[in-house]
Amino acid sequence: MEAYTAADLSADRNEPINLPLTNETLSAVADFKAKFRTGDNVVTLGADTAVVIDGVILGKPVDDTEAEAMLRQLSGRTHEVLTGISLRRGDREVARVERTRVTFTTLSNQDIQWHVLSQEGMDKAGGYAIQGLASRFIPRIDGSYSNVVGLPVTAVAAALAVLANPLNGSGDADGNP
Repeated sequence: MEAYTAADLSADRNEPINLPLTNETLSAVADFKAKFRTGDNVVTLGADTAVVIDGVILGKPVDDTEAEAMLRQLSGRTHEVLTGISLRRGDREVARVERTRVTFTTLSNQDIQWHVLSQEGMDKAGGYAIQGLASRFIPRIDGSYSNVVGLPVTAVAAALAVLANPLNGSGDADGNP
């Protein structure tokens, strides 16, 4: 299992924390979010996504300079997008971490400036949106496209199926304890 140093565990916040980013850490954050509303007839989904390169989590850029730096770091390289999901119903939980590898083309200074000026990536972890203008810079992904967009839909559907089956206990989205 890979561990990362978390400069920013949540893409929703830009406050440094010192936690190793592991499957367990992402699952714990997702589980924490899912616990806000519980009940036997309530299904709650918690999720948290991280863009990771060289063991560093890229949050949302705070300004144009940081957005430019993020794009330079991603340029010509492959990084990971990890999302921890936790579905809860009563005392039952199904959790998993989805991983997708995303490859960027080599970006020119003009590409980076164009994208930063668009402001599209300013509210996105890693400073880009695969479903938007940055799609022209991404020739390859290995894994779930919807994970990179922000929520791994297939993994959530699989987790819901496990949670809905009373014969399954708590576990991951594949039905494993």
